[in-house]
Amino acid sequence: MAEQYDASQITVLGGLNAVRKRPSMYIGSTGLRGLHHLVYELVDNSIDEAMAGYCKNIIVIIHQDNSVTVKDDGRGIPVDIHPQFNIPAVEVVLTKLHAGGKFDKKSYKVSGGLHGVGISVVNALSKELEIFIKRDNKIHYQKYARGEPASKLITTDKDLFEGSSGTIVKFLPDEEIFTEKVFDWEILQSRLRELAFLNKGLRIVLEDERTEQKKEFYFEGGIVSFVEFLNKNKNVLHEIIHLTKEKDSIQLEVAMQYSDSYNENIHSFVNNINTHEGGTHLVGFKTALTRSINNYAEKNKITDLKLTSDDVREGLAAVISLKIPEPQFEGQTKTRLGNSEIKGIVDSLVSTGLGYFLEEHPKVAANIINKTVMAAKAREAARKARELTRRKNALEFSTLPGKLSDCSERDPAKCELFLVEGESAGGSSRQGRNRENQAILPLRGKILNVEKSRLHKVLESVEIVNIITAIGTGIGEEFNVGKARYHKVIIMCDADVDGNHIATLLLTFFYRYMKQLIEQGMIYLAQPPLYLIKKGNKKHYVQTEKEKEELMAQLQQYSIQRYKGLGEMNAEELWETTMDPEKRFLKQINIEDAVAADEIFSKLMGDEVEPRRKFIEENAKKVVNLDV
Repeated sequence: MAEQYDASQITVLGGLNAVRKRPSMYIGSTGLRGLHHLVYELVDNSIDEAMAGYCKNIIVIIHQDNSVTVKDDGRGIPVDIHPQFNIPAVEVVLTKLHAGGKFDKKSYKVSGGLHGVGISVVNALSKELEIFIKRDNKIHYQKYARGEPASKLITTDKDLFEGSSGTIVKFLPDEEIFTEKVFDWEILQSRLRELAFLNKGLRIVLEDERTEQKKEFYFEGGIVSFVEFLNKNKNVLHEIIHLTKEKDSIQLEVAMQYSDSYNENIHSFVNNINTHEGGTHLVGFKTALTRSINNYAEKNKITDLKLTSDDVREGLAAVISLKIPEPQFEGQTKTRLGNSEIKGIVDSLVSTGLGYFLEEHPKVAANIINKTVMAAKAREAARKARELTRRKNALEFSTLPGKLSDCSERDPAKCELFLVEGESAGGSSRQGRNRENQAILPLRGKILNVEKSRLHKVLESVEIVNIITAIGTGIGEEFNVGKARYHKVIIMCDADVDGNHIATLLLTFFYRYMKQLIEQGMIYLAQPPLYLIKKGNKKHYVQTEKEKEELMAQLQQYSIQRYKGLGEMNAEELWETTMDPEKRFLKQINIEDAVAADEIFSKLMGDEVEPRRKFIEENAKKVVNLDV
């Protein structure tokens, strides 16, 4: 009999219960991303105070128990009784969704809260939350537990403030909600550094009591300092171009500079929110950039070539920061700007500003146009190289690389491609694989370092052309992630120095030329074992030195075998340690911090030797598996 369905089945989630019931709707996930989003929500409140001119210092502290404190010297959240709810205003802000000073446009002309839910969501998803507010020579304190007040708002003599006003929030994420509970220093550092760049003159401090690390971010130059940071390991072609414009309460700031590198590095922000997916402001910028450079080149008869948008972005580092009263975000992660009127406004402001700059700085203009002309010629060379390889059937789906052992499954979502270091490991993995859904492409030696090469040179590398052909997406202007023949591409290299180098070269290639594969979670690193430890008939494969020591202490007597390479394993061993989905360890490659990713590839794989030497010296002690 069907269960009764009437009014009694309709549940209304009151207060913050809706947030605890469906946390991912409010913070994106209950993993690392959502965990760190809690900190961002609190910091965004402080940033809004800074943007309104009331806050100069923000301090974020990660405590030993993974609770976090966010402290600012803004005006302090109001504590007077709210006329509608008859409770202190701070309690309204902490317990009611969509409550705050950002909606009437009087308290804040521009604010950065992405979802407009803020501190109430942090409160709902915290096991404990404490708040201190200093206003009008009084300090107020209240404690909460899982979104509910655990005490009344009281005044206290406990003064943790350095100035005459401010807000301090300390929260402990609820272990009932979050699958990841440990805050990551690097993730927080990259976001706080970004915010300091976008708000010049604001001091942001990150402290970690777990490791006694402390970092201060303060940039008097704002986004000009940001572009300096983006290009610090590169050979730049001119001073930074800085444009600021205001129109109809819309503020636009652009900083840009070309280097002799071959990759673009453009970051766009709206009200301090990183618009990873771009939007109308980025379209407007790109349109204006292409038109301005073409117009100048034509007017001054520098070249007859018609430069494309790709040509004028080669080697460009740029930061676009937009402040608007009513941003409309769209896209899967709510990080693409949708306001249609913004495209024309940004286009016109950048065209005017850049046009004037080029006219007033003819030497810089000539440098930029020479760079873009070289990019155009290289693009044409790459097109010819693609056509040539296509005529040789190298890039046609009908002719896959001879070295590729393909799988029989035709649904890409079920297929895996292993890029295997070495012919002997390639042979073993061919024999040991599941032929239905696992394909093998052996690679000979080290592939080309693409960081130092344009696309037409990249296409001269047989190994790289084999990878492009096998994956099936094409490359450059023709790249189409929808044509990927495998939704898992697994880099399988030896667990030694050479293997790590080959993996890094492959990751550099994917990051620079097939970035969408990484962004869509398709690139993985296999984790072959370091040791085989036997006792009697039992075999134990271990991944790390620490695991080895613990197991050896436990077993007391054994034989032990150190694997120097994949080629030492037979087909059965490769399957059960590195390829069997039931037993293997895979690391999924993702881009948590695009600025840091670009910096590390430029530093480790670029032309400048000194930054690489410094990196090696600073990180030498962190090496886990050293072959001596």
